[in-house]
Amino acid sequence: MRLGVLAVFLITLGSPLASAHHSFAAEFDGTKPIKLRGTVTKMEWINPHAWIHITVKKPDDTAEEWMIEAGSPNTLLRRGFTKDSLKVGTEIVVQGYQSKDGSLRANGRDVTLPNGQILFLGSSNPDDKK
Repeated sequence: MRLGVLAVFLITLGSPLASAHHSFAAEFDGTKPIKLRGTVTKMEWINPHAWIHITVKKPDDTAEEWMIEAGSPNTLLRRGFTKDSLKVGTEIVVQGYQSKDGSLRANGRDVTLPNGQILFLGSSNPDDKK
């Protein structure tokens, strides 16, 4: 009996922590792929997800500031990223998935660097097969 009470306590204690990390489907739409060409303005190497900030020029010459969610810094490092891979001012192409709320945020699938190298961003889309 005592073990059962302890198990319930531990599950209850862990629940808020587990729900603090969102799922892909909670924020992004896997049926709305997006491709963005933009210039890196900032790279945030933070947990649980790194963020790439880019300025995207629209056809009417106005600009939008996008935030691209990537995998964890550890995931990116294992996939070939370094802190020098995306310097401010670098033009990149990002493929990913649009946010559900229509904001200028996307979950990144991969990024194409100026030299043509493609790096996987660690998309959390469960339908990605990379």
